Amino acid sequence: MNRPIISTIKERCKTCYTCVRECPAKAVSITSGQAEIIVSRCISCGNCVKVCSQKAKVASSSFFEVEKILSGPGKKAAIIAPSFPAEFRELDYAGIVGLLRQLGFDYVNEAGFGADLVAAEYKKILAEESEKPYIATSCPAVVSYVEKYYPELVEKLAPIVSPMIATARVLKKMHGNELKVVFIGPCLAKKKEKTRDDLHNDVDEVMTFSELRHFAENKKINPHKIIKSDFDRPRAGEGALFALSGGFLQAADVREDFIRENIITANGKINFVEAIKEFSRGYLNAKILESLSCDGCILGPGITNDAPLYERRHRVSQYVKNKIRDFDRETFEKNLEKFKNIDLGCKFSAENQNLGEPPADLIKTVLKKLGKFEKNDELNCGACGYETCREHAIAIVKGFAEKEMCLPYSIEQLKKTISDLKSTKEALNHREKLASMGQLSAGIAHELNNPLGIILMYSNIILEEAQCCDSTREDLQVVLNQANRCKKIVSGLLNFSRQNKLIKNRTEIGELVQNCINSTYVPEQISVEIINRAGNIFADIDKDQVSQVIINLVNNSIDAMEEKGGEILIILDENKESAFFTVKDTGPGIPEKFRKQIFDPFFTTKQIGKGTGLGLSVSYGIIKMHYGSIDVASNTDPANGEAGTSVKITLPKK
Repeated sequence: MNRPIISTIKERCKTCYTCVRECPAKAVSITSGQAEIIVSRCISCGNCVKVCSQKAKVASSSFFEVEKILSGPGKKAAIIAPSFPAEFRELDYAGIVGLLRQLGFDYVNEAGFGADLVAAEYKKILAEESEKPYIATSCPAVVSYVEKYYPELVEKLAPIVSPMIATARVLKKMHGNELKVVFIGPCLAKKKEKTRDDLHNDVDEVMTFSELRHFAENKKINPHKIIKSDFDRPRAGEGALFALSGGFLQAADVREDFIRENIITANGKINFVEAIKEFSRGYLNAKILESLSCDGCILGPGITNDAPLYERRHRVSQYVKNKIRDFDRETFEKNLEKFKNIDLGCKFSAENQNLGEPPADLIKTVLKKLGKFEKNDELNCGACGYETCREHAIAIVKGFAEKEMCLPYSIEQLKKTISDLKSTKEALNHREKLASMGQLSAGIAHELNNPLGIILMYSNIILEEAQCCDSTREDLQVVLNQANRCKKIVSGLLNFSRQNKLIKNRTEIGELVQNCINSTYVPEQISVEIINRAGNIFADIDKDQVSQVIINLVNNSIDAMEEKGGEILIILDENKESAFFTVKDTGPGIPEKFRKQIFDPFFTTKQIGKGTGLGLSVSYGIIKMHYGSIDVASNTDPANGEAGTSVKITLPKK
């Protein structure tokens, strides 16, 4: 079979990781948040199909293949699994047989008879004096699990076919090898079993109960007009109980002996995996380990009926009870005798899918990326679909999983994203404000420049012509001073509004800072010290504009400490991607209530005439054009440590 047994409808997959959690073989890979079946690892148990609430996991359909068989030449036989009463509540067994005959099957037989033959073979094993333990092979999903993940146990698989294959061989012996056989049951793994190299001629196609429903609906068969019929010979005995958990024991006419440990049953996803693990370690001394990947075939993935477990079990038990009541034991015994020599043997081979555990350092690296630095950090919450954080990390190394599957990791990433979005929103709001103010400022500056120039020109002419004793000279000087102040404000407005194109060059930051300090007037009561923690630091920047930022920050610190004096530290550092310089002073600090406004245009805490409130706004714009960041920390309370302000500038090196 070239097509996969189970596949994913990506549009429906909601990345809940339920399929990962429920897969006993961990044959589900998550890529870009989408679940995919790893065909080579899949055992076709169908757990993912059963648990997917979004119906994103679907089984391959045999509709067209069965239709081709039924429309083709020759005789056709349907073998139906004994769990059918759990699915078809609206039809009794005679109605089901009649439905299959109406669809075009010449023979309709119970797989339960094959189960009776198989049970007799297992009874022979139990009677042997050999102590060799076996794993029962009636469940193809369990067989596939052993072949793929416990290849060393393949020799312990009982060399006995499943009831499906046993029944098919009986029918082909009765009606000829040209007979076309279709098995109908609750199991998806049967679709894969029929393709095994030594079994591919026994069963021609496999349908699930749900497919049979769709097939009948497509053929527009009215269930009320079905002509009831009986199963063809040979009829099944207690083999019909195979569908129930523990039914194997009763069919084989043995019981689970807790003292002799002759048989141990372990059914269901968790139990069968654990039992095989214990079997491999030698902790199970049973002669036969009987396992089903489901909790009985009545819970198989090919059943669509939503009836509860014990109702399904009751319906199968009632069917067998009524069957045994009117049972022709003599004919049944004759049929067992008739087919006792039929070949029920088969072979199994290893398909090792164990990749081995990755190197410990790789696992540790992945755990650290997930935020698991110590053992206590490993919550083992299971949200990712893996039982432990370590198993998840191993799956990531193997390429089966992603970091985002970890819920605590995703929450931390979400918190970081929210924080980043908040910062980005604040930055965008600030830039929008700056852009609006810039447009307004540009218009005002251009309108003021012309009359301001005239005022300055005529004031200077009048001042030059005025006599030294003229009383108006002092007033003219005041006019000139205020006009020059206006000119400075207008110049600041133009710098603020102008979106200069950056002219970047490779620049040594330490040399640039030193040149800026050399060109700045520093009062005697203030000291400036440059601390370089990284030697020569190079970055691609517009040095003229960054110089403006440095001078602006230093001047702000000088203005803050002009009265009492203090110290300015300029700290230089770097990492692989960025260069840093921090301007730190011992001034009074910026009050908390003003810190969110310091980059707003025209906002200043300086005295009137001391500043325009545009310096930090212009600096902010320059740093952002460099794709850098500017961070301010300030303390006004000496009780909380040294008072002062620290402004850190981060600039990408490239």
